[in-house]
Amino acid sequence: MRTEPSPGNLPAREHLPAGNAGTPVLDVVIPVYNEEKDLQPCVLRLHEHLARTFPYAFRITIADNASTDTTPLVAARLEAEIPEVRAFRLEQKGRGRALRTVWSASDAPVLAYMDVDLSTDLNALLPLVAPLISGHSDLAIGSRLTRSSRVVRGAKREFISRTYNLILRGSLQARFSDAQCGFKAIRRDVAQVLLPLVEDTGWFFDTEMLVLAERAGLRIHEVPVDWVDDPDSTVHIVKTATDDLKGVWRVGRALATGSLALDRLARPFGDDPRDREISGVPKGLARQLVGFCVVGGLSTLFYLLLYSGFRTFSGSQVANALALLVSAVANTAANRRLTFGVRGRGGAVKHQAQGLVVFGIGLALTSGSLAALNAATNDPAHSTELAVLIAANLAATVLRFLLFRAWVFPDRRDESPSTVVASHTPAVPAGPASPVYATAPRSPYSTTPEPYGSASAPYGTTAYGSTPYGTTHSPHDHQTWGDATMQLQPVRPNDHDPRDAR
Repeated sequence: MRTEPSPGNLPAREHLPAGNAGTPVLDVVIPVYNEEKDLQPCVLRLHEHLARTFPYAFRITIADNASTDTTPLVAARLEAEIPEVRAFRLEQKGRGRALRTVWSASDAPVLAYMDVDLSTDLNALLPLVAPLISGHSDLAIGSRLTRSSRVVRGAKREFISRTYNLILRGSLQARFSDAQCGFKAIRRDVAQVLLPLVEDTGWFFDTEMLVLAERAGLRIHEVPVDWVDDPDSTVHIVKTATDDLKGVWRVGRALATGSLALDRLARPFGDDPRDREISGVPKGLARQLVGFCVVGGLSTLFYLLLYSGFRTFSGSQVANALALLVSAVANTAANRRLTFGVRGRGGAVKHQAQGLVVFGIGLALTSGSLAALNAATNDPAHSTELAVLIAANLAATVLRFLLFRAWVFPDRRDESPSTVVASHTPAVPAGPASPVYATAPRSPYSTTPEPYGSASAPYGTTAYGSTPYGTTHSPHDHQTWGDATMQLQPVRPNDHDPRDAR
């Protein structure tokens, strides 16, 4: 997994303002591979829908994944005929690679993509991107698995889809309902920080992006969609499923070992109400208590089993000390990761050492209880010993939680996180109400046009329109990827447009 230096914290979500700049608010990417038949009907239908219903400027970007048929020619013709259409050519296949490249180069504040077959009804597009424009959410996905979705597809595809999402829930604790629906959107400021962490370049790209976003605490909005299966789909189900399972294993291992620094995506103080200082409400206490109780219950069971085993060949004091020592190490490791959310190996030895001090206090309580029992009764029953130890462990557990929270794993979220604010000169003077978004440094996926086939162009590609088919214009040659201040121009549907059935 990628572990390059952090590009900076995300800015607080704000409603994207409307202004006079010509920058599109929405950039819809259509990744295609050998889609010469479906590409033109798809783009014309999508363009007509956006021109009629979307109240802001928009762009449609065709991301050609190294097609070998006439798809590039169709894309170039559409780009020449429709001002809002751009064509982007990649010389390597991979839907994730196409989305990463085009999204990284786009200047639109809201980025979306959909499949060329338009299986998803376009009426869900505005509800998909509206929470991102309003600042309510960070990502948005169409879901075919919610109760209000209307889906028409075969039993085989239905079974595979639901099984895959159950695997995600069971292995990666994913809470979103549909990972692979080809209908998603993301805010550009979020994409700038999140995309460098996503490793996959194929079909698993969506899932990996969503899992990392969810683990980082970003808000994912779900939209129920109407969806009709495309019987002519070129997706290879077996190969895609195999690659997805490999991706699940890779991401799960990275999350378990803490090799992904998801705290890079932490938002500034005040954006998340759970981060606010509220008198009389300790931060994270409820969640920590639940986690500690679960870990404590399992640790107590583990301790009693160990004690019973050690008691068969040793005295009660020795068995208690050994069982408590082994279970204390496991308890500290589990609470470190699950209860207090400490990831990675940094400070693990120190935490175990502090945990052993807490263990010593627990040992004193339980050993003292056993000593008191033996003083009161010469030969106590094994069940009596267990009852006394349970009571002593309950008292030790309360003390352990307080020491863990205040000493071993203290809450350091009071420290003010740093933000990175990029300054620049906007193309259009910003009004007094236009916010300046905090941004990350320039992406490795540069938006500067390169000669076709240049070694410095990402993935051997060119910038917008710089393809071997003769189109050489770029909508944002003047702007770097880190330039995020913009004013958005509302574009209202033409009431006299003959295509408007209203």
